[in-house]
Amino acid sequence: MDNDARLIAFYRGEGQDHKGRLLEEIWALSSFWLEHTHDYIQWLFPIPEAGRFNAFAPLLTSDVQAAFEREEPLRRHQQRSLDVMLDFFGLLRDGNAITAQPTLSMQTHIWLKAGGHNHLRITRMIRSLALCHQPTLARAVQQAVIELGTQHGVVSEASLRYWREAF
Repeated sequence: MDNDARLIAFYRGEGQDHKGRLLEEIWALSSFWLEHTHDYIQWLFPIPEAGRFNAFAPLLTSDVQAAFEREEPLRRHQQRSLDVMLDFFGLLRDGNAITAQPTLSMQTHIWLKAGGHNHLRITRMIRSLALCHQPTLARAVQQAVIELGTQHGVVSEASLRYWREAF
């Protein structure tokens, strides 16, 4: 099976990632697992560029983008992936509105620091949503992390710039 078919099957809930995990299995994993595992985010939020942490993840091609445009279930599944990651980051989504959970704090949410791998994940999420035909949602995530990251944390100017330029 080629990379495009693998990624589409994974997002349909019919295929597995490079480690044999189904999409629904990843959605059910703990925050500890999400923080300390680095080879799933490329599957949840594909982009055209290869990542540093997972050489086995398929890239977002024009054919996969067309599938996301055509198939509403793919977009809905990516929204569920987004909800999982937002919860991990202490955020909530209501439609296209992204807000802070009452528990959002620098002490418990590692992305509210100056830098780190979670900032790269956030950039990837924004870019992938935009490229997978969900620009309104991508913009909402972008605005929320910039606003909340500066209000509740000490996010670096470099990370803010990456988020602003994600699409």
